Amino acid sequence: MRCDHLSFSYPRVTLLHISFPFSYSLFPFYFTLTHLHTPHPSSFFSTVDMGKLMHAVQYNSYGGGPSALRHVEVPLPTPSKGEVLIKLEAASLNPFDWKVQKGMLWPLLPCKFPYIPGSDITGEVIEVGKGVQKFKPGDKVVALVSPFSGGGLAEYAVAKESITASRPSENSASESAGLPVAGLTALQAITKTIGIKLDGSGERKNILITAASGGVGHYAIQLAKLGNTHVTATCGARNIELVKSLGADEVIDYKTPDGAALKSPSGKKYDAVVHCAVGFPWSTFEPNLTLNGKVVDITPSSASMLTFALKKLTFSKKQLVPLFLFPKGEDLQYLIDLVKEGKLKTVVDSKCPLTKAEDAWAKSIDGHATGKIIIEF
Repeated sequence: MRCDHLSFSYPRVTLLHISFPFSYSLFPFYFTLTHLHTPHPSSFFSTVDMGKLMHAVQYNSYGGGPSALRHVEVPLPTPSKGEVLIKLEAASLNPFDWKVQKGMLWPLLPCKFPYIPGSDITGEVIEVGKGVQKFKPGDKVVALVSPFSGGGLAEYAVAKESITASRPSENSASESAGLPVAGLTALQAITKTIGIKLDGSGERKNILITAASGGVGHYAIQLAKLGNTHVTATCGARNIELVKSLGADEVIDYKTPDGAALKSPSGKKYDAVVHCAVGFPWSTFEPNLTLNGKVVDITPSSASMLTFALKKLTFSKKQLVPLFLFPKGEDLQYLIDLVKEGKLKTVVDSKCPLTKAEDAWAKSIDGHATGKIIIEF
C-alpha cells in the first residue's frame, strides 16, 4: 500500500491503528484513520478559487537542515470529508518537524517529497468538507495537521474536524498556535498517565518535570499546579525565575550536581516524573522515586523502551511509561478554554514571519528555546 494514498487528494483507502513517532520531540503518536475517501467536488461548499496559489515552505529530500527549506508557490489544498480548510494566522514548530527532515522516521515519514512540514496551526476556516458539523467559514480555530499529509508551514492547510477546536477572540493567534502537540502531550501526561485531577482534588503527589522551560515542560508545570501537587522542576540557570513564576515549588539548575542527580532540594521522593529531557538513564531516576513511582518519558529511546519492557516483565512497582499521544479535539478545546480563563499561558520564545522560517527551524534544532517558537503569517 502506497503511503501517499493518505494524501487528501487520493482515492479510497482504509487504514487502522497506525502507530508512528510523533511529538514535541520524538515519541509514539497514535493516529487512527478509517475509510478516507475523496468526495465529489459538489459535496462540499466552496468559496475558494482552487486555482489560486499559496506561499509554502517545503523540502525535497532528507537532510540539509534550514538551508534545505524552499519557499515555493503551490496550489491550495482541498478539504476532504470531515476536514476544514484553514487560512493560517500562526503556526508553531516542534522538534518532531526537523527530526522528520533528518530521516529519523524513515521510511514512514514523509510519505512523499516534496513535503511541507508543520502540525500546529491556528487561523480562520475558509471552507469545510462534506459532513463537517462543528465549523463554518469565518470561524477562528486551532488545529493539529496530520503529519501524513503535512502542510502546517503554508498560508492554507487542511485539518480533520475531530482534532480542530474553536478559538475565542480573547486568545491570540501566537499563544494558541503553541498548544496542539506540546499542550496535548503535557495534558495527557499529567491527567491520564499520572492521574492528577485538575480540580485540585485527589491525593497530593510530588512531581518532577525535567526540561521544564521547554515546550511540553512549561505547560506541564502549569497543568500540574491546577491539581494537588508539589512540583520540582529542572531547567537552565537563565530560566529559573521563569519556571518559578509558572508555579514550580522547587527549581534545580540541571548543570549542578543535584540537577544531574535529579535530587529534590527538600529531599522529597517523586510519585511521578514528566521526563521532557534526554540523556538520563533509569539508574538516575530509580533512587528518587517513591515505592510506586513512575517516569513518563515523552522522548522514549530504544534504551527506555527496553527498560519499560523489563519493568513490566519483572512486575516492578517502579515503572517507566513511554507516552503515546492520543490527540482529541475536546482535549485541545479544554486547553484553549484554560488559556481564556487565565489558568494556562504559552511562553513564546520567539516569533518570525513565514518568509524567515529558516531562522525558526535553526533555533528549534539548537534545542535551547524557552517555550514555543512561533511563525506568523
